[in-house]
Amino acid sequence: MLANYLIGLREGLECALVVTILVAYLVKTGRRELLPRIWSGVAVAVAISLAFGAALTFGPRGLTFEAQELIGGVLSIVAVGFVTWMIFWMARAARGLGADLRGKIDDAAGGSAWSLVLVGVLAVGREGLETALFLWAATQAGTREASGLAAPTWQPLVGAALGLATAVVLGWLLYRGAVRINLSTFFAWTGGFLIIVAAGVLSYGVHDLQEGGFLPGLTSMAFDVSDTVVPGTWYATVLKGVLNFSPATTRLEAATWILYAAPVVVLFVRGVRRRQIAAAPAAAVR
Repeated sequence: MLANYLIGLREGLECALVVTILVAYLVKTGRRELLPRIWSGVAVAVAISLAFGAALTFGPRGLTFEAQELIGGVLSIVAVGFVTWMIFWMARAARGLGADLRGKIDDAAGGSAWSLVLVGVLAVGREGLETALFLWAATQAGTREASGLAAPTWQPLVGAALGLATAVVLGWLLYRGAVRINLSTFFAWTGGFLIIVAAGVLSYGVHDLQEGGFLPGLTSMAFDVSDTVVPGTWYATVLKGVLNFSPATTRLEAATWILYAAPVVVLFVRGVRRRQIAAAPAAAVR
């Protein structure tokens, strides 16, 4: 649940931050009459994201076991690709996000009535679709029936909902000026954690493809600590829910985890340090 909470919090705060910037800019520039267009775009984006999540959840039902495993594995890999791009992009763009959005809203305000609606859709829709896809993949990775099929439960959804609710409250407090969040620090810490979560989702996607017969090595185990970390116990549930840790991991799963997590963590940490060094002179001048 914690992993899904942080996914919902991070993605939700990203959306809330974008909406806050758009709304605050329109209010400060005396263009309140344009706010309904922004909120209409946000509503459309939320509806599209929910429909996409529902399609992911209910669409594969009724398919053969192999087809379900193929869809689950491929979508997990796609989700990891999207979230990895998002982690690096947001860490890099957090400082200049406001200026970029203000420029877009000025351009849209001078166009047709649908231009600002489109700004709202695009501003929130991308994060919404990414969130739906990654939450679906993480939920599949965190839950499994005895038969081996993924079985979504209410707990990951509650965790994500709580994260989104927290993000909405933080967005409102940011708009009211009640809190100040160092966005670079926030996205750096959550980005590092999500890389570990993404590694687990990617490993699970590989396991899906192995179970469907699309990749070899299902019986070649890197380790099996099921006797120690007993599936179904509270600590096994915590490890699975937070880190996507599987007590029985194949060699291909383990290799995938390492080959993804190791270079991505190194690149991410280097990027964070480089931006901190670049920002130090500007902070000293202030």
